Amino acid sequence: MQFWPSVWGMLKKDLILEMRQKYAISGILLYMLCIVFIIFMTFGQGVRGPVWVVLFWLIMLFTSVNAVAKSFLQESTGRLLYYYTIASPQAIILAKMLYNIGLMILMSALALLMHSITSGYPIVDSPSFLLANVLGAIAFATTFSMISAIASKASNSGTMMAILSFPILIPILIILIRISLNAIQQNNLAVNLQDLMYLAALDVMILAMALILFPYLWRD
Repeated sequence: MQFWPSVWGMLKKDLILEMRQKYAISGILLYMLCIVFIIFMTFGQGVRGPVWVVLFWLIMLFTSVNAVAKSFLQESTGRLLYYYTIASPQAIILAKMLYNIGLMILMSALALLMHSITSGYPIVDSPSFLLANVLGAIAFATTFSMISAIASKASNSGTMMAILSFPILIPILIILIRISLNAIQQNNLAVNLQDLMYLAALDVMILAMALILFPYLWRD
């Protein structure tokens, strides 16, 4: 059983299923559009500074919950048993994470586009903010993928998702908001460089922990 062909096979399977179930992506986009529309109807185009930043990351957080949290929760027992016979646990979790990373980067770009159209774009340090967007999308995708795998083994998966995700997401959100607040005040990538490195390190750590711990969860 070769590792990378297994990863590609699992990734291709997720893409095919998503294309067949177009209502899933449509539902996520509709959910995001509703949040952006509510923000626009409430604040108009007068959203600036810290409020703009907080609202954007709230959009990203709720979108990621709906887009990524279903990774393992939607899989039937029979399908999981089938995966057990055709791929290693590392290939399965890596394929899930890669798919969710791609999905979250796409959702992040769309959220930024819609939020900027309706509420303006107050960012002056775009490189820092866009890099934080990509790293934040990776952090949300990897975190919720692993937590979804853990919660799928529990009877009350929704409650388990909330309990497990809260302590992990708080430091990620703090770093993302700090980078974003700096990005609306000054155009200097060096100011955010340390926080960007912290965020990248968190992404690598979450991915490494998932690859190490998921095989033990998969045996259960």
